[in-house]
Amino acid sequence: MPPSPQSIEAPGGTESPAASIELADRQILNVIQSSFPLTDEPFHAIGQEVGLSAGDVIERIGRLKRQNVVRQISAIFDTRRLGYKTSLVACSYPSEDLHKAALDINTHPGVSHNYAREGHDYNLWFTLAVPPYEDLEESVTELARRTGAAGYRLLPTIRFFKIGVNFDMVKQEGAAFAYNPDNKDWNKVEPVTEFEVQAIRELQEDLPLDEQPFRGMAERLDMLPQELFALAADLQRRGVMRRFSAVLHHRRAGFKSNAMSVWRVPQARAEEVGAILAGSPSISHCYERPVFPDWPYNHFGMIHATTRERCYQVAEDLSRQTGIDDYLLLFSTREYKKTRVQYFV
Repeated sequence: MPPSPQSIEAPGGTESPAASIELADRQILNVIQSSFPLTDEPFHAIGQEVGLSAGDVIERIGRLKRQNVVRQISAIFDTRRLGYKTSLVACSYPSEDLHKAALDINTHPGVSHNYAREGHDYNLWFTLAVPPYEDLEESVTELARRTGAAGYRLLPTIRFFKIGVNFDMVKQEGAAFAYNPDNKDWNKVEPVTEFEVQAIRELQEDLPLDEQPFRGMAERLDMLPQELFALAADLQRRGVMRRFSAVLHHRRAGFKSNAMSVWRVPQARAEEVGAILAGSPSISHCYERPVFPDWPYNHFGMIHATTRERCYQVAEDLSRQTGIDDYLLLFSTREYKKTRVQYFV
């Protein structure tokens, strides 16, 4: 189930359990973030990799889910490949109206991420995805009108350089990887059959912590588990599915600082600088987006780190590497929503 329309966590809230996460837990977290095995008994396969029984792996993941370190284990699909229209949206609100507006925006089912950020007049940032038959700009305009935004901008992706959140929980540092960085068809819709739609509905749900967790979804699709894994591999080959993995709650996993770095890059250097930003393991998402008179920053790179000081250090290193010194760090001050888009529901 998607989270209810309320803020999930704010700085200064419940103490992060990161310090108490055991080494075995961290090893499991590394595996399930990056290479969750699509096999009939995945927890047995994970246990073999880290030296534990399947039962121990299930128990540990269950505890990490109860602590909200692990948010969900499921397939991650490519919004654009499925024909959905999506954009990052920046909004400006008086400080006294921000909280109420954020909760209202959360009620839209297409909002997957929603953060209050400091460092600019645009102080609320959310991502919105709508199905093909809806008008994205109309949806944003209505949300801005309804919540009394003083200003707003749609910032859709012009080009993406990297997308792939990953944390090395053993080393406690970013380990983000690129997803199809050379794919020139990233914005192309990939047709899916009605049966594939049914499979997507199953694969996007949180995986049950059973020894054979895929059996139920395969039976509902009237397939053998091996046929389901073959279908998932084909969806991944076609770019419809990015990967099957766990998503962590970065603050509760110890990565307490989250800064959206934005860079003013000359158009002639757009691809060069984007590649340098994307090359940093501390950058999880890297995009080129449009500019406006009140927003001259065209490159976006999300930085996740254990401390705010480390975020500044990453940005300073990237500034030296790129020669770009016109940039901002917009730190998140409150996470209002973070969930996966539910497709075809």
